[in-house]
Amino acid sequence: MKLQHLARATFAVLAVCLALPASAQDTLKLAIGQRGNWDTSVSEVGQRAGIFKKHGLVLEILWTQGSGETQQPVISGNVDIGVAVGVMGALSSFSKGAPVRIIGAQTTGARDLFWYVREDSPIKSLKDTAGKTIAYSTKGSSTNGIVTAFMKQYDLKATPVATGSPSSTLTQVMSGQVDVGWSAPPFGLDQLDEKKIRIIASGNDADVFKGQTVRLLIANAQALQSKKAVFDRYMKAYRETIDYMYNDPAALKVYADFVGISEAKARRVRDDFFPKAAIDPDKIVGLDTIVMDAVELKFTAQPLTKEQLAELVQIVPRQ
Repeated sequence: MKLQHLARATFAVLAVCLALPASAQDTLKLAIGQRGNWDTSVSEVGQRAGIFKKHGLVLEILWTQGSGETQQPVISGNVDIGVAVGVMGALSSFSKGAPVRIIGAQTTGARDLFWYVREDSPIKSLKDTAGKTIAYSTKGSSTNGIVTAFMKQYDLKATPVATGSPSSTLTQVMSGQVDVGWSAPPFGLDQLDEKKIRIIASGNDADVFKGQTVRLLIANAQALQSKKAVFDRYMKAYRETIDYMYNDPAALKVYADFVGISEAKARRVRDDFFPKAAIDPDKIVGLDTIVMDAVELKFTAQPLTKEQLAELVQIVPRQ
C-alpha cells in the first residue's frame, strides 16, 4: 500500500510539472520616449497583440519625455532597453564611457518631426527666429540634434529650449512661453487641421539628418551581456511586430485604442509620416557620416574609431 501511495504521489507531481510551461516568461524593462508616437509604439502594440508573449517575454514600459530621460535609466541599469534615443546623444554617452550598446535602428529620416508656430505668429520660416525661442524635447534627443543642426545650417540667432513632450510643448507655444514648438504625429494634427498652428520646418530640413538614422534602440551593456538570448528574442518579436503593424489591419485598431484616436487618424499617421523602411531596425543608415557630424555638432570630441563602433553597435542579424 505504501508503494502504491508513493507511485500515485509521484504521478501527481509529474502531471503538475508537465502542465507547467516549458519556460517561464522573461521580463525586460524598457524606457521609451514620447508615448503615442507611431514609431515608439512598436513594443506596446506588440505586447497588446500577444507577439512578445509568444516569444516568452513580458515588457515593463516606462514612458519618458525624450531621449535624455530615456538614456539615464539605461546607463544606471534600472532598465534594460531604451527606445527612441537620439543617435547623437547615444554617441555622446558612449564616448564618455557610459555602458550603452546599440541593438537596432529605431527611426531613419526625420520627416515625422516638425516645428511650428501659432497661426498668428509673424514667424514664417526658421530664418525669422532671431531673438526667439525654438523648442526641442530633452538634451541628447533627436529633436535636440536637429535644432542644433538648424542653428548651424541656417546661422540662427534663436535660443534652443527644452520643452519636453509634444503636449507640454504645445501648451507652452499656445500660451506664448515659447515661440517655435516641435511635434510629431499624431500630436498636433488636430491643431494643424483647425489652423491653430503653422508648420515652418520639418526634421528633413536639417541636411545632416535627412535620410540618416536619427533614433536608436539601445541596451545596458551589462544586461545585454548577461541576457543576450533574451535580447535576441526581443529583437525577433520587435521585427515581427513591425510586419504586423504594416500588414495586418487589426494593428491600426490596437494602436488607435492605445493612443485614443480614430483608426482613420492612425492610418494617416502611419501612411503619411512613417513608411515601413523608416522604422526598420536592421541597419543604421549613414553611420560614417553621423560619426563625423557628431564631432561637427559638438556631441563628441573626436570621431569614434572602427574598434569603438564595433563595440558600440551590436545589431543581431535578422533570422
